[in-house]
Amino acid sequence: MAETISKSKADHRVVLVKCEDYHAVPDALAEGVGLLGGIEQFCSPDEKILLKPNLLLGEKPEEGVTTHPSFFEAAASLFQSAGAKVVYGDSPAVGSPQLAVRMSGLGQAAELVGVELADFIEEVNVHNPDGILLKQFKLAKGILEADGVINLPKFKTHGLTRLTGAVKNLFGCLPGVQKTGFHARLPDENQFGEMLVDLAELVSPRLHIMDAIIGMEGNGPRNGQTRQVGLILVSTNPHALDHCAALLMNLEPALVPTLKAARKNGRYQPEAIQVLGESIQSCVMADYDVNRSPISTTGTQGFHMKLLKNLITPKPVIKSDKCTRCGRCVRVCPATPKAIGFVDGRRQPPQYDYQGCIRCYCCQEVCPDEAIWIKTPPAGQLLNKIHL
Repeated sequence: MAETISKSKADHRVVLVKCEDYHAVPDALAEGVGLLGGIEQFCSPDEKILLKPNLLLGEKPEEGVTTHPSFFEAAASLFQSAGAKVVYGDSPAVGSPQLAVRMSGLGQAAELVGVELADFIEEVNVHNPDGILLKQFKLAKGILEADGVINLPKFKTHGLTRLTGAVKNLFGCLPGVQKTGFHARLPDENQFGEMLVDLAELVSPRLHIMDAIIGMEGNGPRNGQTRQVGLILVSTNPHALDHCAALLMNLEPALVPTLKAARKNGRYQPEAIQVLGESIQSCVMADYDVNRSPISTTGTQGFHMKLLKNLITPKPVIKSDKCTRCGRCVRVCPATPKAIGFVDGRRQPPQYDYQGCIRCYCCQEVCPDEAIWIKTPPAGQLLNKIHL
């Protein structure tokens, strides 16, 4: 990966541009990037620029799960207009990148603008000397073959990290099943957040452009409800962008584990953020359905807190009337032994062993039938009310 052009770690500018529908993306995107100095600040002619969208598992564009094809196409065209050779890639939670891009419509959009799919299957060991928690990652080969990376995250809620933002989207730079392995190795939300921050700093995209035209609230990142947000967010600083995304959701940024880790490790300073374009105050959605509870999403570590974990910590619950018993939740569970499984063949939905559940919510993320929801036990709900 080549050095970033005109990118400063100290740059805390975040651009908010109104964009009510996907037909208006090209103009809105040009406006947003223009407020940061123009496209020439982020690429040079003949450079290979990789676009990293949010594919998750590959869903229809109208579901609000993935980066919209029109958004992707506009971003690709903008960088091509500056003479860059554009490629793209992501490693979905389950299945191949080729299948995910077809299902999401990104593959068709890429063909329209002549953008090829990069290698997100082969992994390469990369040392990370500046990492706080991890000093090495296995990145997708396509990342290393590019001169620069442009991050295209989606504005969504998330069961583990509360929101899916610029930093969380870069988890897809790790190919294949190793993502599940990280959930098993780092079952604490704060450690998981530190790992994601280390990864984001290593990949170091030149620019982050968030698709917040249609967002997702509630049971995200896959099975929530779509919501009209009508914005595009642009920044060179992923933590500053995610901070603003949290504020737009009316979510305290300190509750987001990646932001907590980034601030603790000196990756960003909230007081230094400068918002350009629309104001945060004019765009905040006070009723956005997001987890604002002070209770940890994974449960605080320690012997006594482990005893209380099942009493207060949110947990995945299966709605039996929606479950088709496909088994995806069982296959993706990273716990050893698995915390979910079939006990009577497939005649009944899988059952959880909450003592073994690490609260990674991978099962909820990959469920194709909106059958798994994250529920807070009564004691946890009571604590939330006392806190409020």
